[in-house]
Amino acid sequence: MVLYAHSLSIGTAMNNPPNPTITCVGSTMVDLSTYLLRMPDQGETVFGRGFSQGFGGKGASQAVIAALLGARVAMVNTVATDSFGRDTITNFEQFGIDVSMMRQVDGTYSGVANILVSPDGNNRIVLGAGANEQVTVDQVNDAFQTLPPPDVVISQLEIPQPAILAAFQGGRAARAVNILNPGPAAAIDPAILEATDYLIPNETEFELLYAEVFGHECGRYEDAIIEFAQEIKTNSVITLGAQGALLFELGQEAPRKFSAPMVAAVDTTGAGDAFCGSFAYAIAAGHSAAAAIKLAIGVASDSVTRPGTQLSFPRGEKLQTIAAAALEA
Repeated sequence: MVLYAHSLSIGTAMNNPPNPTITCVGSTMVDLSTYLLRMPDQGETVFGRGFSQGFGGKGASQAVIAALLGARVAMVNTVATDSFGRDTITNFEQFGIDVSMMRQVDGTYSGVANILVSPDGNNRIVLGAGANEQVTVDQVNDAFQTLPPPDVVISQLEIPQPAILAAFQGGRAARAVNILNPGPAAAIDPAILEATDYLIPNETEFELLYAEVFGHECGRYEDAIIEFAQEIKTNSVITLGAQGALLFELGQEAPRKFSAPMVAAVDTTGAGDAFCGSFAYAIAAGHSAAAAIKLAIGVASDSVTRPGTQLSFPRGEKLQTIAAAALEA
C-alpha cells in the first residue's frame, strides 16, 4: 500500500486529474525466470546462472505500472483456486488495485510464464494461459455495470477475444479510450479493431499483423504504419525496443519517431508492459499521445536496467522524476 500511496502526487504535479480511472481486462501470470549464460540448443541441458519468481502477465503488469503512476485501476481476470491465484490477488491489493471483479475457478491452474533470459537481457517466453482462458463475456459485462466508468480500457491477447470485445464495447459506452496491446500476436477479430482507439504492437507483432491484413511482408516501418493504421482505421504505435517508438495518428501526414535513451539492459522482460501501462495512464490523465509515449519510453527504458517483470518497474521518487520529465516537457 505504501508504494501506491507514494505515487498519488504524480498526477497532481502534472496539473491533470490526479487519479484517472483505468479498467484492465487482461491476463495474469506468475513469472518463473531463469537467467542463462546462453540459450540451450535442441535437446541440450544447460545450467542457469540465476532464478527468480515474480508476478507478471501483460494485463497484470500494465495494471501495476498504471497504479504506481497514480491511476485508480480495476483488474478483470480469472485465476485458479491454487496458491498462485491467491498470491496474484494479494499482489494486486498491495498496489491498491481493485480486485472486486477477479474470479477464482476450480479445475485449472493460474497462468504461468516460463522465461529464459540471455546475458544481453533478451528473453524467450512460454506461456501456460490456464485460468486466463476462462475470462468470460458475462464477467466483463458485470464489471462494466459495477465498476466506476473508466477513462481508459486496456486489454491484451492473453485472454479470449470475445471478452476483449465486450470490454471495448463497455469502454465505448463509457466514452473511454480503448487501448489494445496485441500480444502474443494473433489474428484479431475485426470488431475489436473497430473499437480500438490505440493499437500498440512491438516490431514482431506489427509485422505479423501487417502480413495478416495485406498478405505480404511490410517494408519500412515509417511507411507501413501509415498503410496499416489507415486500413484498420486505428491510431497505431509500434514499440521498437532500444530504438524507441513510432506513432501514427489518423489525420496525420507522417508518423512521429521517438528515441529511447541508451541504457545497459539487464532484462527486457516486462518492458513492453511498462510501456503500455504508462501510455494508458498518461492518456487517461488527459495527455497527448506524444506525451504518453515519452513517459512510456522513460519508464520502459528504466525498467530494463533491473531483472524481473513488475519487480523491475521504477517507483517512488524515481518514477516521479521520470513522469515529470516526460509530462512537463
